[in-house]
Amino acid sequence: MAKAKQSEESHESKTTTDHEEIRRWVEERDGHPARVEGTNLLRIDYPGFSGEQRLEEISWDEFFQVFDENKLVFLYQENTKDGGLSRFSKFVDRKSVEE
Repeated sequence: MAKAKQSEESHESKTTTDHEEIRRWVEERDGHPARVEGTNLLRIDYPGFSGEQRLEEISWDEFFQVFDENKLVFLYQENTKDGGLSRFSKFVDRKSVEE
């Protein structure tokens, strides 16, 4: 799967549907695939950052099955504006991203 949009600036948001790119980005930040318990709402969980909602860890295969079935795009940022490693990401509907 190809990238939908790529910025030249590493602190600007990018989008992708590429499974390997998503996995690389998440694992470089010590995250793992998760979902809100009892739902198919996908999340990336980081050690110490589970938030108020209860998250359950899921396999990458299950994560990408839900990701593809729901026609999602991964919106993310490589670095913060000051050059630090960013953890900013979210899932958006593919229809909302111009290709």
